[in-house]
Amino acid sequence: MDWQELTDLTRGQPFVIERVRLPSGVAIEGRFEPPQLAQLGIDDQVFVAAFVRAHGSIKEMERIFGVSYPTVKSRLKRIASHLEFVDTDPEPSGSDVVERLRRGEISAEEALAELERPR
Repeated sequence: MDWQELTDLTRGQPFVIERVRLPSGVAIEGRFEPPQLAQLGIDDQVFVAAFVRAHGSIKEMERIFGVSYPTVKSRLKRIASHLEFVDTDPEPSGSDVVERLRRGEISAEEALAELERPR
């Protein structure tokens, strides 16, 4: 069964995966959430796939879907609101700055500058 069949079967309602079988035959049981993109409706999945294939070109998305720039932006914004993002470069907290100072990775002046920087 592919994601489209599963989406059709569940009519877009949330679901939980309880068993996964690997190609090696090993089965794992538990509660697994489907990947975020798989939780999107099929239309949004197609839109995201097209966006990636278009290398993020909104102009190309306008051409493919025959819609305007604001329509593409609006749809991307709506889809993004359903996705959680991991901050790969979070702002350092005060304790992080102090730890880096203790380890000698930054100077006292650099630590002060980071602590005084508005967040």
